[in-house]
Amino acid sequence: MSFGELLITFYIFILAVFVGFEVISKVPPTLHTPLMSGSNAISGITIVGALIATGDSNTSTTLIGCAAVIFAMINVVGGYAVTDRMLKMFKKK
Repeated sequence: MSFGELLITFYIFILAVFVGFEVISKVPPTLHTPLMSGSNAISGITIVGALIATGDSNTSTTLIGCAAVIFAMINVVGGYAVTDRMLKMFKKK
């Protein structure tokens, strides 16, 4: 990968982080639980892609794939924990 391609990839990553932050910060609290459930589904897809990347013969791809699996699993487990906690708030005692 040349320096120019790396710079463009980094630029796209920074823009994605900024847009993602802006979109998520505008979500009202009533939509947070359904959004979290959707995010968990997307993270499940990310885990599948990361597992495929981890099986590559390139060492750097394998390391990035392993990191992606770890971060996606943290996101899924945390998302389900938050969703479960929020749903318990609406149960009658």
